[in-house]
Amino acid sequence: MTVVSHSLAGAPWLTADAVQAVFAVLGRDGDEVRIVGGAVRNALLGVEVVEIDFATTATPDLVAARAEAAGFKAVSTGVEHGTLTLVVDGRGFEVTTLRKDIETDGRRAVVKFGRDWLADARRRDFTVNALYVDAGGVVLDPLGGYGDLVAGRIRFIGAPEERIAEDRLRILRFFRFHAQYGTGELDRAGLSASIRGRNGIRSLSAERIGREMCRLVVAGGALPVVEAMQDAGILPIVLGGVGYPAPFRRLQESEAATGATAMVPLRLAALGCRIDEDVARLADRLRLSNAERDRMRAAVNAIDGFLDSPDRRQARRILYRLGDQTYRDAAALGFSWGVGAADDPSWRGLLALPNEWRAPTFPLAGRDVIAQTRIRGPAVGALIKELEAWWIENDFAPDERALRHRLQQIVAAAQ
Repeated sequence: MTVVSHSLAGAPWLTADAVQAVFAVLGRDGDEVRIVGGAVRNALLGVEVVEIDFATTATPDLVAARAEAAGFKAVSTGVEHGTLTLVVDGRGFEVTTLRKDIETDGRRAVVKFGRDWLADARRRDFTVNALYVDAGGVVLDPLGGYGDLVAGRIRFIGAPEERIAEDRLRILRFFRFHAQYGTGELDRAGLSASIRGRNGIRSLSAERIGREMCRLVVAGGALPVVEAMQDAGILPIVLGGVGYPAPFRRLQESEAATGATAMVPLRLAALGCRIDEDVARLADRLRLSNAERDRMRAAVNAIDGFLDSPDRRQARRILYRLGDQTYRDAAALGFSWGVGAADDPSWRGLLALPNEWRAPTFPLAGRDVIAQTRIRGPAVGALIKELEAWWIENDFAPDERALRHRLQQIVAAAQ
């Protein structure tokens, strides 16, 4: 097995007590244990390591027994596939016994446990995910993943068709990983196999599709990948409807011009929504949270106010009605549907308005109307609405005194 010259020895995440404890507890009596996959990949790229997964020659029952003897909690999170989660000092680590898939239907696999590290590597999805590191920081690369990682290549291990047949979600992972870690064109063999196997995406659960897409759309290389998915006929299958790469591109231009952070609901709205019904469909298709769905819906339903490039006075009215977040979302989405340039001063001004002007609070309440006029019942609410409309029409300038005077005029005129 090839040893990578770049060592991870001394990395804080690797030398952490909880991590080294897992190595010590499982790596004994002839068994080996290594960290595999995303943690190694991210560490080599200088990206934050979040999740740490272990692979070991110890069988699941041995993993559980040794963990419990050491005082760790062992949770069965996929024992049929050889996976347990060990909780050490409050941190969870996935531990999976070396295995190979002996039967699969494209969604689930039957596995056989083993002790062959090369066989374990070959059953993984991409070469960049088949990188291992031992307790001392030595990086092991059985399939050339380090070279692909440095070159920005996302390449299936072995025949792409076989990897996709084992789990059709790998089609979406191929695109998502390229959006996150790839450079240049997508791997041709992987793209061709993904196109041929695209109808298999329809059998995947909405939750699995949604998890991949939510990560893909905010990745640094999302735009060219989304465009490639559209050209390949994959995007409509994933979204369950029409995709709009052009607004998606323009939204990113707007974000770059204003320094805005990419947000999943807004990017999905630009990519797949034109009307409220699109929001409902996409939220269901990707199993989005209620908060994500509601944010998309609010932006899509508020977009009309921005399609005709409102002036500053009109924009203040819109901001008052919508609030900061929906205003920002609708303005950015309106730009994505428009034809103006990303550096157009008028658009930049609209997008910056919440930073420059804070919508005031209407000075009067129902109790003020009652105290001043002795009016009761539904008429109070009607008066408040009329006063507020007049206040907004006058660009929020009238103060409480002016509003009380206006209230007297309205009441007098009605008598």
